Amino acid sequence: MLVLIQRVTQASVSVDGAVVGQIGPGLLALVGMEPGDTDAQIARMADRLLGYRVFADDSGKMNRSLGETGGGLLLVSQFTLAADTSSGMRPGFSTAAPPAEAERGFNRLVEICRQKHVSGVETGQFGAHMVVSLVNDGPVTFLLRP
Repeated sequence: MLVLIQRVTQASVSVDGAVVGQIGPGLLALVGMEPGDTDAQIARMADRLLGYRVFADDSGKMNRSLGETGGGLLLVSQFTLAADTSSGMRPGFSTAAPPAEAERGFNRLVEICRQKHVSGVETGQFGAHMVVSLVNDGPVTFLLRP
């Protein structure tokens, strides 16, 4: 599993011109599931998403987590994140989880995050063509693995 997080002042995701998820200040998380991702890895990633310290404290240092700030979390499935780009001029997708496995893992991640962070977890629409809009704050962007 790979999750690209971006600290945002706002973010939204639309499908067919309709907004399906949006947040104010918080984290946008693009989620790429890989074959064999386990429930333990998914639970660890949920903890990392909610506990990763990327928000400024009173001294301006990144010492506060999403859980501490109460910001929003927008989770968007993105199978291209797990692509094999090691050779050639076109990505390969054999390193991404098959759709049914990826959807199960993504939904489990959403479920855990909603249980632990009740102040605002939004999502895109799995498998849909989505348009993601964001205002990256910093910019602050990190690639997380469980």
